Amino acid sequence: MFSKNIILKISKNINKNKRVTNLLKNELKKNSPLLNSLTHKYKYSFKKKEIKKLQNYKFFNLIGMGGSILGAEAIYDFLSHKIKKNFTFYNNLQTENILKSNKKKINLIISKSGNTLETISNFNLILKYQKNNKNIIITENKKNFLNLLAKKLKAEIFEHKNYIGGRYSVLSEVGMLPAQLMGLNERKFKKFNNLINSNLFLNSLINNVGFIYKNISNGKKNSVILNYDEKSENFFKWYQQLTAESLGKKSKGILPVISTMPKDNHSLLQLYLDGPKDKFFTFFGVIDNKYQKFESKNLFNKFSILKNKRILEIIKSQKMATEVVFRKKNLPFRSFDVSKRSEEILGELFCFFILETILLGRLLKVNPFDQPSVELIKTETRKLLI
Repeated sequence: MFSKNIILKISKNINKNKRVTNLLKNELKKNSPLLNSLTHKYKYSFKKKEIKKLQNYKFFNLIGMGGSILGAEAIYDFLSHKIKKNFTFYNNLQTENILKSNKKKINLIISKSGNTLETISNFNLILKYQKNNKNIIITENKKNFLNLLAKKLKAEIFEHKNYIGGRYSVLSEVGMLPAQLMGLNERKFKKFNNLINSNLFLNSLINNVGFIYKNISNGKKNSVILNYDEKSENFFKWYQQLTAESLGKKSKGILPVISTMPKDNHSLLQLYLDGPKDKFFTFFGVIDNKYQKFESKNLFNKFSILKNKRILEIIKSQKMATEVVFRKKNLPFRSFDVSKRSEEILGELFCFFILETILLGRLLKVNPFDQPSVELIKTETRKLLI
């Protein structure tokens, strides 16, 4: 447990790791600008009054790749019950036709470099077919394509701070400006200061990192996320990029695989239970009382047990049953149970996994903040398009 609303269980007791404890102390002492972006002290490149006039819009296009868009998608899905606005996310090369529209929309284009090929391609098509949209661009304050295009279009520009990599940017402008446009309260996401002053949180983080590092050291480099909450799918896509891109260097790293449960009980569970022992697992579930109730009159014989129950109760039971079997099979896992959906809860999860990733990078002796090999693909693609 690292807060009253998030319970974390680890299948095997891990002694408090002094090395991880010291690394965490060192990271927090640095007072780095990146970690500062997780706090209330961080100063956005936009002003609240600039955003207020945009909140009257109902329709939004969010255009970006990787860390520029995954955090906002995670927020939109996880907190969908609180959001009345309509967001369309363009997060891959748009191969289907972009529909013509006369609705007044906001195009929010995010690219740290300002030169992301896929983002610029999608934005170009939207400009072609949706001519009435207002354009807002978030990019670094330097000479790049999006800055030049913004001036041509007379679009609003907000700065993407150059010291915040895309995958760490969810609590900066990149995630919080979209969150505000969704009608959410950005301040509620910023739980970092409270968390790092909580022994409960710090001990959970240290034990968690120790657990993962022990598994990596034992050759278990495949991290399988058993996700029992469909509204968290994009949250784990955000986590997948954070882990893979931060740690996959020098022939080291973790392969994060998202497994949709309980669907994958009928396709992958056999492999997880009896296949190669090269994996560790993360169970994740959210209590959501909005799941529908069954119609009792159509339930009989052995399925009478479902009378007056909700889908949630099946999901919860399947998660618990799978944990029991994993424990009997001596398979290493950690398990998260989240008691509700809110900005505060999601902010805690963002902070937890960001700190987890940085600490694992230090333990593995890789730089968790760069991605040198990704640039090779960009260079080769440009050569072929010339």
